Amino acid sequence: MILDGTTPLILAAAGGHIEAVTELLQQGADPNARRLTGTTALFFAAQGGYMDIASLLLEHGSIVDSCSIDGGTPLFVACQCGHLDVVEGLIERGANPNAYMKDGATALFIAAQNGHLRILEVLLEHGAKTDAARTDGATPLWIGAQMGHDHVVRRLLKAGAKVDATRHDGATPLFKAAHKGHTAVVGELLKYRPSLGILPNGESALHAAALTGQMTVTRQLVGAGADPLLVNQEGITPLQLAIRHSQTQVANYLKDKVRTRTGTS
Repeated sequence: MILDGTTPLILAAAGGHIEAVTELLQQGADPNARRLTGTTALFFAAQGGYMDIASLLLEHGSIVDSCSIDGGTPLFVACQCGHLDVVEGLIERGANPNAYMKDGATALFIAAQNGHLRILEVLLEHGAKTDAARTDGATPLWIGAQMGHDHVVRRLLKAGAKVDATRHDGATPLFKAAHKGHTAVVGELLKYRPSLGILPNGESALHAAALTGQMTVTRQLVGAGADPLLVNQEGITPLQLAIRHSQTQVANYLKDKVRTRTGTS
């Protein structure tokens, strides 16, 4: 055993060497031996996408939801790495789709963050909670929107995810998508009538788009009814914000919309 607790079985599993894993198990190797990080051979088999090794370890008594010191399980790392067959195999063998890490992140959150749509669908099919939030309030929909994964956002909304789920800093999925210019995500969110007004963070999604000069998103939001003259917590409108930050294209567009609305030239 190495000082960090790594055993020959863990090394063999991590390397995908099924013959070595088989031999070590037959010789009595402990399938649940942990490294100092809390990870077992099953964790590394899942990480590497080696479902044959994972199955062998489970047959020899590996604990399917054995977790690392941060709360991550083999299912988490399989979701992170995009190993669909391992995700399906672990769930079939009893892995809990609603287990969560110390920061509250679930397997569904990890799948959404990494854009793994089919894995996300499998988790939902097996009862994963759509709006299970991380300790900072971020939900799978929130992180999917921030990362620009419109296919994930579409599926979560269809599954009933709350469109205005708010992180503790007051930002919604629409706000983050607008800020980052994720036009496809904004389009998906707008189908579910998200708030276009002032959010708990004191801003609106249009303020976020104006600040960062997201022209296409600005058009989307105004088209959906966002107000270019809405005042944020600092008393500033999206139009003023665009001017202040030299977002000329957005500013000119918003000026035109204001003129049209007020009838001024």
